[in-house]
Amino acid sequence: MKKYLWLTFAIIINVIISCKNQHEQKKTEQNEHQEKHISTWEYEGEMGPEHWADLKIHADCGERFQSPINIIKSDVIRDSTLKPLEIYYGKLTQIHEVINNGHTIQYNFEKGDYIMLNEDKYELKQIHFHEASEHTINGIRYPMEMHMVHVNKDKKVAVLGVMVEEGTNSEPFDFLESYLPLALNETKKVDKAFNVNLNIPKNKAYYHYTGSFTTPPCTEGVKWFIFKESIRVSVTQVKVLQKLMPMNNFRNEQPLNGRTVTTM
Repeated sequence: MKKYLWLTFAIIINVIISCKNQHEQKKTEQNEHQEKHISTWEYEGEMGPEHWADLKIHADCGERFQSPINIIKSDVIRDSTLKPLEIYYGKLTQIHEVINNGHTIQYNFEKGDYIMLNEDKYELKQIHFHEASEHTINGIRYPMEMHMVHVNKDKKVAVLGVMVEEGTNSEPFDFLESYLPLALNETKKVDKAFNVNLNIPKNKAYYHYTGSFTTPPCTEGVKWFIFKESIRVSVTQVKVLQKLMPMNNFRNEQPLNGRTVTTM
């Protein structure tokens, strides 16, 4: 009789342990799923831009001084302290690699090219693309916007925004796109020289304001310089990038919340 009681007791204990283990495993899987959910973002659906601020890891996306913005020309203020951009791009800028990160096509650069802001050196790190443009001017959204991202020794960020219109074929874009297409999450070595100057407008006049990254984590304190003049590329060249990036990979206009846009 005692033997059967011990056997029954052992079975009950095993069942309890098994249930507990299953519960813990399920809880772990749920936590992993939740962590994956909050660390991921997209351009549409429940992880789209309107929900970025709700994802814990992207809390900065709900702050007050975000980007992009709509630049209204009549509201732009002239600032006599602003100076022409000091752009030091060589004719042989070394592109290290190109990446399809699932959100955009990004070209990473070797050290050597930079801009100077108030005697502070900002190294050119990478360029990437948004289709259509993120910033708008008088409510007009351009077919594409190129962001040229620079970082100084203190990890502060300055971005040159270049509006892209559809028009004539661009030889610089032919070079960049010669390394495409790329599969999702694919990285391709380039290690060739490129004249970055050919991808910025001849007229360097700009609009300036302080905002944020336009993608998570939406970190603020970014110095934005949006060129007034656009560059032109062919419709075919626009479509090459469109096919590789998410449709409408842009964030909508963010409120100014008291900020001003300035120009020289």
